[in-house]
Amino acid sequence: MKAFLSTRGMARHTATVKAKKAKALVPRSLTYTVTATIYEAVPSQTDNEPFITADNSHIKRHYGTKKRWMALSRDLLKPWGGKFDFGDKVRVRGISPELDGVYTIHDTMNRRHRHCMDILAHPSENLDIFTKGVKIQKVALQ
Repeated sequence: MKAFLSTRGMARHTATVKAKKAKALVPRSLTYTVTATIYEAVPSQTDNEPFITADNSHIKRHYGTKKRWMALSRDLLKPWGGKFDFGDKVRVRGISPELDGVYTIHDTMNRRHRHCMDILAHPSENLDIFTKGVKIQKVALQ
């Protein structure tokens, strides 16, 4: 009986240690406050190849906000000294219940923008968003 109790206590201790280590391995990522807008894959809002993103991903013809792709301003991206990289998952909060969630960075914005994000939307969705004070935070992959 004593051996059973000590084994049971050891298992509980091991689980507690593993939980503490798991929390320690997840780095705290900073939260950034940005202005959120919508962009569509059309030449007037992108470049002459609207269906190819900055990271060379291809946007399918029937895309929309459900795809959860985004572009960030250059000041936030690593190639220009920021903390985010293409392919990073980013939690977005503060736009609307329908559009808040986790997005993947696939594109960049024009160099004139600072602390901004663009959500990829299809023209048929008729979205027009300009929201200040939106919070973004890199999601740690586990």
